[in-house]
Amino acid sequence: MKLHALVEDAEVARVAIEGGATVVQLRLKDISTYLVRERGVPVQALCRDAGVTFVVNDDVEAAVALGADGVHLGRYDEGAERALAAGLLLGLSAASVDEAVDAERRGGAYVGAGPVWETPSKPDADPAIGLDGLRAICGAVSVPVVAIGGIDASNAAECIRAGAAGVAVIRAATEARALREAIDAAL
Repeated sequence: MKLHALVEDAEVARVAIEGGATVVQLRLKDISTYLVRERGVPVQALCRDAGVTFVVNDDVEAAVALGADGVHLGRYDEGAERALAAGLLLGLSAASVDEAVDAERRGGAYVGAGPVWETPSKPDADPAIGLDGLRAICGAVSVPVVAIGGIDASNAAECIRAGAAGVAVIRAATEARALREAIDAAL
């Protein structure tokens, strides 16, 4: 769970995997399940060949069709029960301790906590929870916590020291090697 790279295509996935990503999450917004499946095939193949966990964002049916290892659902997304019934690794987002506890109760194998810092990748994100909010979430659940939001090589280690099992990155996915080194040094 050290480094989740959120990607939109196979090329970024390849760079992230070569840099040490341990999880690749296919993050395609506002497109059909059919297109997620179509664009996910080469990403899934790269992950399978590299032995990297492959997760689909927000779309349980695409995750099942692609033979993904898991699915990550946002705080208001439906499908947790379907994902668990299909045997998928379930990641759930949380921006507070209460949401994290609820995510664990609902069967989440990990919690995506954040945004830790403001991020241009998601302009409609909730206010940043900061390291104190991340620390509180990590202390409230027994499942691994993956920090997200404004994370790069300069601050990833702070998230690990706050209790996160790993970090998730969008903009910094192409900087996976530097991120992985920062994470490994903090562990």
